[in-house]
Amino acid sequence: MHGLRPCGITPLGAHRARHRPAVPCGADGAGRRPLHYERHRPEQTALYRLVQQHAASFIAHPEVSTDAELPRFVKDEFDAFLECSILAHAFLRLHCGECGHDKLLAFSCKRRGFCPSWGARRMSQTAAHLVDHVIPHVPVRQWVLSLPIPLRVLLAAQPELVTPVLQVVQRVITRQLLD
Repeated sequence: MHGLRPCGITPLGAHRARHRPAVPCGADGAGRRPLHYERHRPEQTALYRLVQQHAASFIAHPEVSTDAELPRFVKDEFDAFLECSILAHAFLRLHCGECGHDKLLAFSCKRRGFCPSWGARRMSQTAAHLVDHVIPHVPVRQWVLSLPIPLRVLLAAQPELVTPVLQVVQRVITRQLLD
């Protein structure tokens, strides 16, 4: 929201409050058009409905077929995804002292798993950091490693070979740069 100024919204009450953001709700007092905020509604996406319908059976399947449970963090990722940006689970009520407008702000999961909201945000923040703080200050070269399909199959079947192969690639690139 670069260039947008909040109009005085302050947190009034929160359910499981985590932070207190300033969210612009309308005209900024200088006669500009009101800002529009549309809440992300994950419950209306196909991915959310798919996970909601099948998460329980997906989690139960390994337990039934192998007598082994999925790791706790996998179950937690599904639970967090199903609660992400849903007002019923966690929200902050914001009130603008200037115009009297109220807004509910749903909390997001802030997980690194498969949440598209946070995946896109993290990707955008990382790209901005690289462009603003890393790339201008260091020389950058990009090397693309393409392996023949039989070697890819071998490395997939024997992952302990990946490190030695990458060490060879690193030595070759280093030698190329130093010559």
